[in-house]
Amino acid sequence: MSSRVIVSRRRALALSIAASLAAPMVARAQQGWPPPTITWINPFPAGGGTDVFARPLAAQVGEQLGCQIIIDNKGGAGGTVGASQAAKMKPDGSVFFVGAIHHTIAPSIYKSLDYDLEKNFEPITMIALVPQVISINPSRVPVKTAAEFLAYIKANPGKVNYASPGAGTAHHLAGELFKLETKTQITHVPYRGAGPAMQDLLAGNVDMMFDGMGTSASQIRTNRLIGLAVATPQRNPEFPDIPTAAEIGVPNWIVSTWYGLWAIKGTPQPIVDRMHAEVVKALANPKLQKIWKDQTAQAGGESRADFAKRIRTEIEKWQKVVTAAGVKLD
Repeated sequence: MSSRVIVSRRRALALSIAASLAAPMVARAQQGWPPPTITWINPFPAGGGTDVFARPLAAQVGEQLGCQIIIDNKGGAGGTVGASQAAKMKPDGSVFFVGAIHHTIAPSIYKSLDYDLEKNFEPITMIALVPQVISINPSRVPVKTAAEFLAYIKANPGKVNYASPGAGTAHHLAGELFKLETKTQITHVPYRGAGPAMQDLLAGNVDMMFDGMGTSASQIRTNRLIGLAVATPQRNPEFPDIPTAAEIGVPNWIVSTWYGLWAIKGTPQPIVDRMHAEVVKALANPKLQKIWKDQTAQAGGESRADFAKRIRTEIEKWQKVVTAAGVKLD
């Protein structure tokens, strides 16, 4: 018998032993999971864009798993307070983190973060992607079109202000990118979440937002706000009358707000994989698809590897914007 055959048989035996040893470990990791209650930490206040998608998704995934999934809102500092708390949770599969694109921006502008998005969390998948839109309160800004808006802010530097869910969020950086591309000056007004920011915009306490369509859509449909432009290469089919960034002369203003789900680093791999599978299944549910469509959102469900790649790409992109805009936060 040749030595090559002996080596092959030894390798096969080793693989067989490894598989037999791994099976009980997988079984132990899944035993007792899911628990009766799972918590998804949402690092933004209730009523914001993250809630719009996290709550119906949590309800559907919970139904599939046969348990209750609770959304725990822990807002503050552009989503970094809740992220910090989530990073310190026990990685036993009872707690997950519902974050957003904002968390890929935070490392560039917060110099004292006590967590690392890539080191303290295990990416599961993106759950929704929503185009950014310029939303103005018509009672505050005397314009009806993007051309009029651009002319107005150029003639009145610093006069117009824009709300955001907090310093360092995608909404904030979308505004900074817009200012860089248009060479204009508008004033940033940070809030503790998209919900409070939207409330003040509707109340007429601020002029405008660079907002995710998820929270502005219903307000634009009812004419409480005017949508001036979407930060996408193509027009949105739900709002075909709103021009794109390129159509208003700002082709490099391309921004989408996306939301994602992470496990706490160290969560057993079988649990992470199971949660990924359940989220993908839930996103294919017609009930959720309708909700996503109503919010002009694209459903997620990408692989864990693709989601990890998206995170790395966004971190690098926003580092360049932060540097160019000179954004600094303590």
